[in-house]
Amino acid sequence: MTKPVTPLLAADTLIELPDQPGRPLVLIERANPPYGWALPGGFVDLGETMEQAAVREAKEETGLSVELSALLGLYSNPARDPRNHTVTAVYVAQAHGQPVAADDAKHCAIFTLDDLPNELAFDHALVLADYRRFRESGRIAPLR
Repeated sequence: MTKPVTPLLAADTLIELPDQPGRPLVLIERANPPYGWALPGGFVDLGETMEQAAVREAKEETGLSVELSALLGLYSNPARDPRNHTVTAVYVAQAHGQPVAADDAKHCAIFTLDDLPNELAFDHALVLADYRRFRESGRIAPLR
């Protein structure tokens, strides 16, 4: 029997820094294609939950220990990642401290929603627009 072909699974994290004015976000500049600024994230390892992957990837790419607070949403457009059909769960999280680029991150920086970089990877412009609506309305349920 042939193994079914399914989309890859990823987890991304919108890391808020609540101790800083304006509750800025941490983004990474990708060291590998597709290039651009992105949310910290990556593929889910076998035996790992989506939440564990989000926390692990955030730590690997920014050096920050995060606490997940909400699931922003699932993003599944087959064209969202030019490498493969990849479905991602995007979490909102909080962290304290200064991020440091590591692993797949070429650079790491702090941005406000009003001062985001122009070159965003994947569908992260859409994700950040959804996050803006989330912040303004607070309609998305927190993790339990």
